[in-house]
Amino acid sequence: MREILNEIFTWPWFSEPHGYNFNGHLIRHAEGNLCIDPVEPSEEGLDEIARLGVTRILLTNRNHSRASNIVRKRTGARTSIHPHDAAHAREQGTALDDALAVGQTIGPLVVMEAPGKSPGEVVLHWPERRLLIVGDAVIGNPPGRCGLLREQVMDDPQRLRQSVRQLLDLDFDTLLVGDGEPILEGAKARLEELVATFPA
Repeated sequence: MREILNEIFTWPWFSEPHGYNFNGHLIRHAEGNLCIDPVEPSEEGLDEIARLGVTRILLTNRNHSRASNIVRKRTGARTSIHPHDAAHAREQGTALDDALAVGQTIGPLVVMEAPGKSPGEVVLHWPERRLLIVGDAVIGNPPGRCGLLREQVMDDPQRLRQSVRQLLDLDFDTLLVGDGEPILEGAKARLEELVATFPA
């Protein structure tokens, strides 16, 4: 685990088929630490996660359960996902406790909808820090740029592009991604470049 930003930690898991990292994030916060889309940690990493403590595990979409059960079991955290993605996650064996609601505030994060890749995809916006955390709505690949996953894995590519356009209505400068490399400054401009490539 490394502290990528003040009180925000990340750890990677390299995906051979994709050729880039999948990333888990942990935010330390006075109201309770939050773990987002946790990937498989090393034993040392899991010890560190347990030492820091986790109150809530937030899953941005149905495919990002990843190592949530491991973190949940070790820390006693409650796992949350949007209701539209809950059934699929449960079918994959994910233990779930709570539903994420669009507009809900959890600690410093506001839950925002971003459907298209899956019906219950969400992003997490931290307005005060001008920071956006995404799961599969956008990926950080190639490094330093924003991209999309292959259309074959999207439920509704057109709806996803609409969701990504709407992210430009948010105020952010930093983009933390579940897949690929983060963009720590100038992220909104990089997202604008991606949106400019979308069909009219």
